Amino acid sequence: MMSSLGDRLKQARERKNLNQIQVYERTKINNKTLSRYENGGSEPDISTLKTLASLYEVSVDWLTGQDVKQSGSNSIDRAFFGGADQYTEDELEIARAAAQAAVEAYRKGLNKKK
Repeated sequence: MMSSLGDRLKQARERKNLNQIQVYERTKINNKTLSRYENGGSEPDISTLKTLASLYEVSVDWLTGQDVKQSGSNSIDRAFFGGADQYTEDELEIARAAAQAAVEAYRKGLNKKK
């Protein structure tokens, strides 16, 4: 089932670990207005969508459901066997975390050799 605009706005905000007050502090979009957007009570205009997409590092197309792949997602999503679309968001999140941990461990090993 396709997520609604409000669902995607909330998902994108939460992925950036932001609360509605922090979004207000960075964008001046009132937190009550943002809550209405996220709950489907109203819809943002294109300028507001662009502002939120920029803050959340996603595309307007993704927010509006025009693009099913989240903009700003790591290229690792595309590198999975058979493509990232065969995995759930939870599985992709686990893979991203594992890849990040592997890179950090690798870098620590390089630093020890210096």
